[in-house]
Amino acid sequence: MVRTASEAARMMTPISDSKAVGGKTYSRSAGFSLLELLLVLTILGMASILVVPNLGGLESRSFRAQVHQAVSLLNYSRRIAVVSGQPSTASFFTVEDPRTGTASRNSVGRWDSYGTTVRYRDSTGVEIEVEDKIEITFYPEGGSTGGILLFSQDSQNLNISVNPFTGRVTTQDLDEDGEVID
Repeated sequence: MVRTASEAARMMTPISDSKAVGGKTYSRSAGFSLLELLLVLTILGMASILVVPNLGGLESRSFRAQVHQAVSLLNYSRRIAVVSGQPSTASFFTVEDPRTGTASRNSVGRWDSYGTTVRYRDSTGVEIEVEDKIEITFYPEGGSTGGILLFSQDSQNLNISVNPFTGRVTTQDLDEDGEVID
């Protein structure tokens, strides 16, 4: 007599299952071993060591990201002025509601402060706290209105310097007293 495949499979002895008295089948993979649980707990512990210290630096990264956006806006405005042959302005707003305040007609971009204090020091050394907005204009020949934008948030201070003759944008870290950090 020829057996079909299903009959042959039923007749085969199962390798992975063992039968207890009474014909009940027990599987060896009914749960996790102690070694597997310890391995998972170790991985979670190592991941928490990496993640927890970085949570405190979120404000620092937020501040750095805002300053980076400001530098990018200034460089973009400078490039647009030179390429288009028309003056272009970067507008910096410090009001809480970003929908308030209007930029000038030739403004190429807008930067909004989110908890960052902005002060402006012109080329004569006069420093003012920016209460609403400040605009820096770049001209086609490469010059600008220039000045220094001083950003501060909590204990972090940084300034962005715009050269009035070349329009070059540079940044410097400052300590809590406003002195340049080398």
